[in-house]
Amino acid sequence: MSASRRQQGWVLAAPALLATAVLFLVPMVLVLLTSLYRREGKVTVTEFSLANYERIWSDATIHAALLNSLEVVAITVVISLLIAFPFAYVIATVVPARWQGVVLLLAVLPFWTSYVVRSYSWLLVLAKNGVVNQTLLATGLLTDPLQLANTRLATVIAFVHFFVMVCALTIYASLRQIPPNLPLAARDLGASGWTTFWRVILPLSLPGVIVGAFLTFVLAIGDFITPQIVGGGTEILLPQLIMLQVSRLGDLPLAAALSLLLLVIVAAVYALAARHLTLGVRR
Repeated sequence: MSASRRQQGWVLAAPALLATAVLFLVPMVLVLLTSLYRREGKVTVTEFSLANYERIWSDATIHAALLNSLEVVAITVVISLLIAFPFAYVIATVVPARWQGVVLLLAVLPFWTSYVVRSYSWLLVLAKNGVVNQTLLATGLLTDPLQLANTRLATVIAFVHFFVMVCALTIYASLRQIPPNLPLAARDLGASGWTTFWRVILPLSLPGVIVGAFLTFVLAIGDFITPQIVGGGTEILLPQLIMLQVSRLGDLPLAAALSLLLLVIVAAVYALAARHLTLGVRR
């Protein structure tokens, strides 16, 4: 590449690089610096220390919030994949090609509703006098309403509803990229339908599965609204703990340290997902 072409490339990339520096790098540096401060009473001491990270390492409340977040997100990812894969598979292989776009549009249409509105809708559905309990009581399956709202179960249900289509769309895109002649060749060579699925279709669709799982993980682990509204705050997750430090305790240094912990977790999961995607491509 000539020097003039290289300079032209830097000129064209300069606006994006500047925006990245201003909107991402600078805030991240500020968060990192803030996490090295400490809160004493109502005063923030601007002297660098690792006090917040030592507290993260030793505080049982933080450990519980982190564990709750990881458990809820793991359950959400697994259930979302179990629902999304059959849904995407049916659309990609059973629905005629000319109708697939329409079906996907109808499936995504409810998600155009406000996120907060959907959270409150699930709260009403799962309440003691909500649709689920009233239906079960009317059919005689229950004599007393169940406590569904303000529980971990409610948070997981809402998360799955909100993020399952993210998995479905990535899996669908991956399934559509599989050449149709590969499953046919496997069947011609004597493979059964299940063998064709496990040995051909599923391995080739894993990139979509991994990307969908990662996106669901990222969206769920950083979500504050749904656990607060649907879960009722009965079980503290990491995003709620961060907001608690900011809004009620005013401990911005600890909130910054917890935010960086959340970022490290997401980066670690991304590295793991990217590694599996790279290995899949090499194979």
